[in-house]
Amino acid sequence: MPESNHISIRSDNRDIVLNISTVLYVLMEKNYAEIHTFSGKRYKTRATLNDLEKALGDSFLKVSRGCLVSVMAIHDITNVIELTNGESLSYSVRNRNEVVAQLQEKRKLMISRFSDGSIPTEEETYHAHYRCFDDLPIAFADIEMVFDDERRAVDWIFRYGNPALAKLEKLPLEKLIGSSFGSLFPNMDGKWLRAYEQVALYGATLEVIEYSPEIDAYLRVVCFPTFRGHCGCILSDVSQIHYLRTSSDSPEALMRYFGRLLESNQIV
Repeated sequence: MPESNHISIRSDNRDIVLNISTVLYVLMEKNYAEIHTFSGKRYKTRATLNDLEKALGDSFLKVSRGCLVSVMAIHDITNVIELTNGESLSYSVRNRNEVVAQLQEKRKLMISRFSDGSIPTEEETYHAHYRCFDDLPIAFADIEMVFDDERRAVDWIFRYGNPALAKLEKLPLEKLIGSSFGSLFPNMDGKWLRAYEQVALYGATLEVIEYSPEIDAYLRVVCFPTFRGHCGCILSDVSQIHYLRTSSDSPEALMRYFGRLLESNQIV
């Protein structure tokens, strides 16, 4: 384990302090390391992989002689390392079983830390915690991620939802709460899973605008971490969103917003 949650590096003649939770992966090129972060920034620094491995701690997995990857950023391991932000990294496929086994052990440890006593265990407790969302005219849900034997997120369970969520999902709350998404919607699209997994495991806050084949609507979803291993979601049907121009700055604000969406590389 690292002694702190930060690492100090020197890049472009500047001293930089990085929060370890923002680091996605590290690639080595001779005597230099290129550190890739969740925000898309890259930092090149002179360092050895061994030193960085010690500094980053056991939440990172060495997938090759020149690559370290955050365990929380790995979505799947096939013939490449698939990351939750849509990127993929190459590795020696002949070592797949060993890499997968190490990933499972690290994820097992991570998931075991979810049960810290602060997570509600009953439907009534969830409802009491989120009671202020009951009358919100916008759909809101708290979902708990479901992991398979390989510690990969494969589904989620609705732990809380308000009446606006039931209206959006076209299902009664009694059927939604306590049920997994996959059991309710057999045509479940994996793109939602990748986003929510990144939030629940990585602590990210994301905005996703995508078509939902499950309810035949285009949705805007703002998702953020709530309890450990959970994800909070504010959902809107984009056809129901009305933009109000309040000043001469409004068009510029919209252009900046949509420009940021177009250049975003968070989820592919």
